[in-house]
Amino acid sequence: QLQLVESGGGLVQPGGSLRLSCAASGFTLDYYTIGWVRQAPGKEREGVLCIGGADGMTHYADSVKGRFTISRDNAKNTVYLQMNNLKPEDTAVYYCAADPHDYCSGAYQYWGQGTQVTVSS
Repeated sequence: QLQLVESGGGLVQPGGSLRLSCAASGFTLDYYTIGWVRQAPGKEREGVLCIGGADGMTHYADSVKGRFTISRDNAKNTVYLQMNNLKPEDTAVYYCAADPHDYCSGAYQYWGQGTQVTVSS
């Protein structure tokens, strides 16, 4: 069974950092396009960033450029989202998603259950 499990969310003060993890089981993440998508209360889902499975190119939402980065640990079959200089507007449920297509398209076949990130003083 293909599964994605996120962890690492929590409460952080503005300006702080968090690292989210996305562990995969049932498939090998490094062959997939991986994305992080967030949804704030009352808002639509927003693609935060994506890394292509074939070209390794990373695409960032303008709102997180310079603050968020994605990385992979193929040995652990895990993808990470490093979030720095967090702002209250980053508060959302963050989802890890994967798709077998080679390039980022905004569409994902597999989704994790989400992890809550709250940025507040």
